[in-house]
Amino acid sequence: MDLKQIAKDTAKMLQSYLTYQAMRTVLAQLHETNPPKAVWLHRFSAESNLQDGEAYLQSLLTVDPDLAFRLMTVRDELVSDVTDYLPEMVREGVQKSNGHLRRQHLERLTQLVLAEEPDRLLESERRSGDHSIDD
Repeated sequence: MDLKQIAKDTAKMLQSYLTYQAMRTVLAQLHETNPPKAVWLHRFSAESNLQDGEAYLQSLLTVDPDLAFRLMTVRDELVSDVTDYLPEMVREGVQKSNGHLRRQHLERLTQLVLAEEPDRLLESERRSGDHSIDD
């Protein structure tokens, strides 16, 4: 397991997600201040590869540098606000999720065992009854 590569991949994914969130923030602002520009950004984003935040911003820089810089500024602000809380939130989220999934699995297993138990008891009674008849 290459932890450094996992960290790099996670950071890249997070960057792209923050680019997406920055686009949503700017889009909401544009809906209020410049609706035609909001429509344009919405179409551009739908046609572009928004899953790769860097490629998305590079494409946006070629057609509307001012808007691209606005998105980068918002993304910078999001990073500043989010990264302080992120490590603990991720740790807590994973621990809670793992605990919840384990509980659900254990409950399912318990229900399966309880559901099969009457059949086992009946089969056991039949077997013990069969032995008493043969004796």
